[in-house]
Amino acid sequence: MTKAHVEIIEELKEKNEVRVMPVVFINRGKEINSRSFPFGFELRKKMLEAVFGNTISILSNYTFYAPFAKYMPPLLSPFSWRIKKQIQNGLKDDYFTYTGDKAEGFVLKLYGLNPRIGTRKTTSASFVKQRMFEAALGKDTNWENYVTSEAVKIIHENWDVVKKFANAKDSTYRVLGMKFPSDGFW
Repeated sequence: MTKAHVEIIEELKEKNEVRVMPVVFINRGKEINSRSFPFGFELRKKMLEAVFGNTISILSNYTFYAPFAKYMPPLLSPFSWRIKKQIQNGLKDDYFTYTGDKAEGFVLKLYGLNPRIGTRKTTSASFVKQRMFEAALGKDTNWENYVTSEAVKIIHENWDVVKKFANAKDSTYRVLGMKFPSDGFW
């Protein structure tokens, strides 16, 4: 969770009830993590709670179950409509979804999920992640400058996760603005 994420959530909190739904991938009952998604749902939830306490809701509604290919093609696959219902579970009629990715925003619009496509912040999560991986490999980086102190503490407590993925190949497929782990895709 970068400072850019905090900025976005703080802006949204000014006028809206905020529910954060980190994407989760499950294969054979186990959460799949990769270089693109190194931290599991519970760890991401812990970071969000450390910064926002109970002022936001953190939900696991955005969970895909392997094989992930069954959600393709979007709009035609009945499983893609199930994920829409899953995401909407417990939401009021006057909600909107937020994304910084234009391709993902387009797909969210096709599903009627009321997307607001935000302006990407100058510092992306991918940039920070890459800096963390470089630090895990011994390079002097300044990744901590882009992350809240609460999240930095949690990441350092779980540095073994960062080291595990620092040299790992990025084993994800990108489909319409969404990344899926290759493990469990088929």
